[in-house]
Amino acid sequence: MAIVAGVDFGTLSVRVSIVDSERGLLDSAVAEYPLHRSLEDLDFATQSHDDQMQSLAAATREVLRKTGVAAEEVESIAIDTTGSSVIPVDREMRPLSEYYLWCDHRSKGEAAEITEAAHREGLEAIKWCGGVYSAEWGFSKLLHWLRHNPGTRDQLASAFENCDMVAATLCGITDPRKVKRSACAMGHKWLWNASLGGLPSEEFLTKVDPLLAGIREKLLGDYATSDHLAGHLSPHWAEQLGLKAGIPIPVGAFDAHWDAIGVGARTDDMVNVIGTSTCIIGITNSPNLVPGVCGVVPGSVHPARIGIEAGLSAVGDIFGAIARRAGTDVKTLSRGLENYRAGQSGLLHLTWDNGDRTVLVNPNLRGVTLGWHLLTSAQDNLMAAIEGTAFHTRVIFDRMTEHGVEIKRVINAGGIPQKNDVLNQVYADVLGRPVLVPSSNVVGVGSAIFAFLAAKTFKTVEEAQAKISPPHRVFEPRRSEQVVYDEIYGLFRRLYFALGVPDQGAFGDVLPTLIRLKERTHKDVGLDAVS
Repeated sequence: MAIVAGVDFGTLSVRVSIVDSERGLLDSAVAEYPLHRSLEDLDFATQSHDDQMQSLAAATREVLRKTGVAAEEVESIAIDTTGSSVIPVDREMRPLSEYYLWCDHRSKGEAAEITEAAHREGLEAIKWCGGVYSAEWGFSKLLHWLRHNPGTRDQLASAFENCDMVAATLCGITDPRKVKRSACAMGHKWLWNASLGGLPSEEFLTKVDPLLAGIREKLLGDYATSDHLAGHLSPHWAEQLGLKAGIPIPVGAFDAHWDAIGVGARTDDMVNVIGTSTCIIGITNSPNLVPGVCGVVPGSVHPARIGIEAGLSAVGDIFGAIARRAGTDVKTLSRGLENYRAGQSGLLHLTWDNGDRTVLVNPNLRGVTLGWHLLTSAQDNLMAAIEGTAFHTRVIFDRMTEHGVEIKRVINAGGIPQKNDVLNQVYADVLGRPVLVPSSNVVGVGSAIFAFLAAKTFKTVEEAQAKISPPHRVFEPRRSEQVVYDEIYGLFRRLYFALGVPDQGAFGDVLPTLIRLKERTHKDVGLDAVS
């Protein structure tokens, strides 16, 4: 028997789970931290490293109290985080700013420049991340920081993904050159590819912008999958967390990738990790390069397989916004949705409320709802939004299968499927295939599996999954609903590309123009920044 701690850093909080190799999940504790937004710049989203670490300490101490587990009993701790969430640091690992959080889209101009340069220069790595570089990824965020922080950029020693920064902090590492970097994070978000020589060349980066001169050297180091160690817990952070010093910490990864492991995903499974946004995570045996996806990276999910990532930039956030506008909450507004039939709302919702992550990789989009009439209700709107996220997921699955990705099983993971059976059933009906849902919460279970590997409790991922991943509930598609959804999906798909692709069709400029005018107006009236 062994006990470990699995840590999951989300957009608004950190969850620490204590997991027993025989009894499974014992309990969890959650501590929140602020997300800093700005009305002056709607693409702004940052978070403090210190806030995160304080919350980690509080949640760890709380879960130890709740479970009664002694510090000496915890044999390892593993960390996953959001991504790409990027922080620049000086030569002593001190942050030079807050994290550019994954949902910070200020670098959309930089992302477009990187994409253009990659195609102009024939950069092979761009094909491995879907052909389009994103504002949600590392190099674009770092370039934006360099351009907008001239007073501190000379202090830049390196930049780190959230998962690597937290692990390094816990290990007491103060030299950026000694930090292990996650192959998951760097492969999906930084164009790193071992088979192509690692990061893009210095020559390429300086052609994007001379400010990137020397950055490749500052990002070099030991890139590793999560079956390797980042280090061991330092005495200082052992005291802060209430754990024993010296326990192993594996190389971290992104939350969705480890969630896929936690739900028991196998080769050729596709996992929808549905929360504030959706990350779609697949495990394959061979690299199928798919235009518009977020990356194809060996070892990013299962250390011995190839990971593929896609997703939606907002899901739970959309549901929450609809409820907020209606003066209620999602739970209350959802009552009665189980009685809705396909097409009953009369609405079609394009789920671009926070832009498009896949397959258009276009942040210059906003949500579109068609079909309103004078008696349309907020509940109709919520149902249409649920359906819209399912339609968008189907667009992504269609793109993958068109390029040779086999999908044997679909699993809905993350926080929302645990408490929203309407969503699970709609996904089954829209996708036209069974949808599996874990029978219990798995947040932190993926982290625990890699903590068990670090503690040498289990020899393989599969052995750990068999022991602690929960069984699934199954939602079967209903033929009567499928027929209607197939017809609506045809409309959704047509509108998706007609409105979402710039310079193609008659309507590709509509949403970018609205965004441009709104941003100009905000700038003109001088709206103050808010958290």
